[in-house]
Amino acid sequence: MTSHGPRSLGFLAVSFALGVAPAAFGAPSPAREALAETGAAHPALEPLDALMRRFLKEHDIPGAALAVAKDGRLVYARGFGMADREREQPVQPDSLFRIASISKPITAVAVLRQVERGKIALDQPVFAARPNGFQLPLGQPADPRLANITVRHLLQHRGGWDRDVSIDPMFHSTAIAAALGTKPPAGASDVIRFMMGWRLDFDPGARYAYSNFGYNLLGRVIERATGRNYEQHVREEVLRPLGITGAVIGKTAAAGRAAGEVCYYTPGNQTGLSVMGAAIGAQVPQPYGAWHLEAMDSHGGWIASARDLVRFGSAVAAPERHKLLTAETTSAMFARPEGPAGRDAAGKPKDVYYGMGWQVRPVGTEGCANHWHNGLLAGTSTLLVLRHDGLCWAALFNTQRTPAGAPPASVIDPLIHQAADAVKAWPSHDLWGAAPPR
Repeated sequence: MTSHGPRSLGFLAVSFALGVAPAAFGAPSPAREALAETGAAHPALEPLDALMRRFLKEHDIPGAALAVAKDGRLVYARGFGMADREREQPVQPDSLFRIASISKPITAVAVLRQVERGKIALDQPVFAARPNGFQLPLGQPADPRLANITVRHLLQHRGGWDRDVSIDPMFHSTAIAAALGTKPPAGASDVIRFMMGWRLDFDPGARYAYSNFGYNLLGRVIERATGRNYEQHVREEVLRPLGITGAVIGKTAAAGRAAGEVCYYTPGNQTGLSVMGAAIGAQVPQPYGAWHLEAMDSHGGWIASARDLVRFGSAVAAPERHKLLTAETTSAMFARPEGPAGRDAAGKPKDVYYGMGWQVRPVGTEGCANHWHNGLLAGTSTLLVLRHDGLCWAALFNTQRTPAGAPPASVIDPLIHQAADAVKAWPSHDLWGAAPPR
């Protein structure tokens, strides 16, 4: 479906806009002329292989991983191209990538599990008691509308912050640290403290505006409700029961690269000012110090494999089988938000809307929809799709732009739909083998 735009993304910008001019990576080296491929191929799934081979070569993508599940069975998991060009290490099916804003569905599920347990209420005020570092900078009055922001507002990006009107504070680490008189880089709680002295851009609940900061707050809501560190809680209570053990919060510095994690590349080897370490203020490669990944934990900090994400997505799509959330909670997660967030100015339902942690596009018969999220950071472009017919796929790239300037995930989105439609019969195998622990 190319003439009307991607069937998953709907061309919605849902992650950090880098605002840099596109540039080519340069001529491929002889070592890259033959595209590396890893993982088992299957004749029935050749349309997926053909797509990935063509796509990486046409767009000069360093490396990518694609995983696909059908009705809860992992049927496809392959790596293409290079995880590390300098060392000529190919992407593996289980290579770890920064998943950027696909972190948000993970956070949303973690919040909703606590809602089911009665530890969090969707309509509870987020700033009721200003706990856990929710403090005001000295001398700055709080916007009284902060008291009206609820957990539901944050999950649906209706909290009142609009980065197109003011700023995305998650990418102003050194300035925030300077304003607070603290050592850079600013942590998640530092950003919250700073933003409590910042006026809202609109009344809470009035409309939709994508907010990384809102999901930063949700990470702290989880910590407040569980008494545990966000990453520790999510790994143990959300991911591990599904058999996902390799996903962790990533590290900013190249020296912190996890075992099995890819390297990240930018068109033209773009640089930015370092926000941390001894090189603060110096030019560094954008993916490795131009922003503080650890502070982005609950909105963009996770690293995971395509296999991990498909396992997570398949569990979300089948609540009766995996019990990650109840069917009722899952339905609420995907439900259309009220007001302008879900309807246009004439009151007509929007073709695409944001539920709680997921983009949603209703398709076909009543109750059918595609659900997805994408992610974008310097050196990273990612996509996770739950299709209405039982397919779930994740595509991960270790660069953020094609030479033409578009995120690879948004370009490949409709093409994966087409390749999946070209598969005549899905194989019956399951690359996961035994069912994950319950």
